[in-house]
Amino acid sequence: MHRWLSDRRLAAVLLLAMALVCAGQVYAYAPGLMTWDSIRQYGQALSGDFDDWHPPAMEWLWRQLLPIAHGPAPMLAIQLALYWAAFAGLVVWAARAGRRRLAIAFAIASLLPLPVVLMAEIIKDSLMAALLLAASAILVAIPTRGRPVARVIALALIVCAATLRFNALPACLPLAIALLPAPWRATRVRFGAALLICAAVIAAALPLANRAVGAKPSGVGLSLVIFDLGGITRFSGVDAFPADDDVDDPVAVNRHCYKPERWDSYSWWVADPCPLGFDAMDDVFKQSGESPYRHWLGAVLTHPVAYAEHRLTHFNINIRFLVHDEVERPVMGQIPPNDWGFRLTPNPLLTWFDRGARWSAHTPLGWPVWWMALAVGLLVVAPGLPSRRLVIPMALSGLLYGLGYLPASVACELRYHLWTMLAVLIATLIAGADMAYGAWPSRNRLLFAAAPLAFVTILCVVWRLT
Repeated sequence: MHRWLSDRRLAAVLLLAMALVCAGQVYAYAPGLMTWDSIRQYGQALSGDFDDWHPPAMEWLWRQLLPIAHGPAPMLAIQLALYWAAFAGLVVWAARAGRRRLAIAFAIASLLPLPVVLMAEIIKDSLMAALLLAASAILVAIPTRGRPVARVIALALIVCAATLRFNALPACLPLAIALLPAPWRATRVRFGAALLICAAVIAAALPLANRAVGAKPSGVGLSLVIFDLGGITRFSGVDAFPADDDVDDPVAVNRHCYKPERWDSYSWWVADPCPLGFDAMDDVFKQSGESPYRHWLGAVLTHPVAYAEHRLTHFNINIRFLVHDEVERPVMGQIPPNDWGFRLTPNPLLTWFDRGARWSAHTPLGWPVWWMALAVGLLVVAPGLPSRRLVIPMALSGLLYGLGYLPASVACELRYHLWTMLAVLIATLIAGADMAYGAWPSRNRLLFAAAPLAFVTILCVVWRLT
């Protein structure tokens, strides 16, 4: 009885501390940190005229919230409610289970500067991570059998998350499989069938949501095509773009346009658009009738080495592996100029949160490659842990989602890897708690698990210091 009261008191103290940080977060970032993307989305939420450049499901949700309040505040409330409710659930679960150190670890994890600031950004990556975090908290809290309503709610959260990013499948699938009742995946045949059905549902979520809200096609996929064609041209020295009579020397022109960090130099919103950019290539493909994806595939097959060089160069920057300087500001510091006058009011808490996030981005906590290496190690030790049903899907979700940016990324903002960081963080804490209670793997397995993390850490530090 005394221990139960003590655990309950600990949970109350931890939840109070988290609530105070949440209140500070709201004060610092009210009404919500809009980005260029969310400014465009808010405009479509107001008009009801959706396209699919950014997730229409998020714009539709935002439009439903307009009767409550205009502006980013309702979306901020949803993201923060999901984030803090998920971590509160994890703290309460650990405290009730008598795992006091794990409860404290969950509470500390919720306060890390990068996730706290990124959750204040109104952006699809943050909303997706918050939804998956809530689904993961349910997965952790429910027993191995029973609780069908909780499982359905968690699966619904995962499907909602899948409507927000075209590359959400690798993040969502391991969690969805783990949430299915054990008998549904008890044999190889059942597991295979469950895998196929879950993959089909998750993959269909985005296009079905887009159709349901009447979103018009924007040609967003052309951004990846153009970025890859620019990379192939740059690394092969051969023109991989479709023929354009308005460009005399595509290889030379592309040399000035191509930046391995991001595709933006080919977009229409930069001050000096590239002659091989989005508008020009969109016109060329429409006039010729050629599919841009077929042309892309032909270029990749013709120049596979150049394509690999381009993709690996970009991915290296994207995951902050062998880089010297800050790729770009890790978090937004202010709302960009907008038609509605939304802005953050400067205050000491905003400054502190921002400085904390920027500082942590220069540590392993802000290196996605470090979290991915940690996930590999977790997958090595997890089969021998009591909590393997939690550690494996969480680590796999974070790792696969991070790796998904190798073939399908056109920019390198740190927010892309928010879910990888959170998923691997939670898996690490659960695995660490298991080992703290005596479930130690063999020495060889532990050394093998630590090798990727040690290798990546050493390379990252040495590269940054030289």
